[in-house]
Amino acid sequence: MDFNVKKLASDAGIFFTRAIQFTGEKFGQVEKTELDAHFENLLSRADSTKNWTEKIFRQTEVLLQPNPSSRIEEFLYEKLDRTVPSRPNNEELLGHYMQDAAKDFGPGTPYGSTLIKVGDCERRLGSVQREFLQTSAIGFLTPLRNFLEGDWRTISKERRLLENRRLDLDSCKARLKKAKLAESKAAAVPDFQETRPRNYVLSASASALWSEEVDKAEHELRVAQTEFDRQAEVTRLLLEGISSTHVSHEVKLVEWTNMTTTHGHSLQHMFPNVFAGNPGHSMASGGSSPLDPASAVETDTLKIEEVQAPATGTRKAKVLYDYDAADTSELSLLADELITVYTVPGMDSDWLVGERGNQKGKVPVTYLELLS
Repeated sequence: MDFNVKKLASDAGIFFTRAIQFTGEKFGQVEKTELDAHFENLLSRADSTKNWTEKIFRQTEVLLQPNPSSRIEEFLYEKLDRTVPSRPNNEELLGHYMQDAAKDFGPGTPYGSTLIKVGDCERRLGSVQREFLQTSAIGFLTPLRNFLEGDWRTISKERRLLENRRLDLDSCKARLKKAKLAESKAAAVPDFQETRPRNYVLSASASALWSEEVDKAEHELRVAQTEFDRQAEVTRLLLEGISSTHVSHEVKLVEWTNMTTTHGHSLQHMFPNVFAGNPGHSMASGGSSPLDPASAVETDTLKIEEVQAPATGTRKAKVLYDYDAADTSELSLLADELITVYTVPGMDSDWLVGERGNQKGKVPVTYLELLS
């Protein structure tokens, strides 16, 4: 092992000098180089960005994975660079239980048939939820984590280095000030009546020594100032990059918000009429199951081409999201377009009839913003 005693001693001396300067600043005994107001604003903005990003990141983790044990497990697997074992989520597990119960009760019974259908819905719901969580983790959490574990660590490292350069600069300033004060005292003219001739030689020698010390301190100050200015510029550029971080996080936030909204609409329209009707009445009367698609939606029998717009009650609506028609009775939509909408007797409250030119069809209310 290469053990450099001189370097160790030099590093220890620098650390001791910085410690003295730092302590003197805390007690107000020495001067401190202040950063300009713009730089201080950049530092404050960077600290706020880090603190709020950390809080948003932690709370989003809790939102996506409420179970703390699962979060710890995922964290450990990530640090070990291993894949988290795939396990069924709550919805998928519930779906399995329902379908297993249906097998026990008999899939041909009304209750068993209903359990099978609902269990299948729960399993599909769990699959959609799993995909949403994975996409959220990659699209939103990963950029926040990259900032906290990457960019912010770099900024923190350069800020610590800048603080050390500032302490070195202020130490050099204090050393030069002391050297000039000692030089001025040594150069003072001695009193001929009270000073012996021998002291003239000592005074001249001391003056020359202090003059050399001043030159040395001035050189060290110039070097320290150059290193401080260089490090300040590097740190400034990194801090100004926080603006780009804000823009990047804003884009990811909007994308995640849109994805969350789309996820909500997907859940709402995946099984829009799964609980329509009165289950107790249907089973008691020996009718079909409430989950039977043939009996779930009365409006499916509505012939859209025969529907006429009422004389009053039509409204304009702005389309919020793209929508692909599931069948010929529905109208496909494009985001931001304007259409005319109205309702007809016997129609599900979650739907309206929409018209665009000579095209007509059912449209989901949640995809619209009613304007008038």
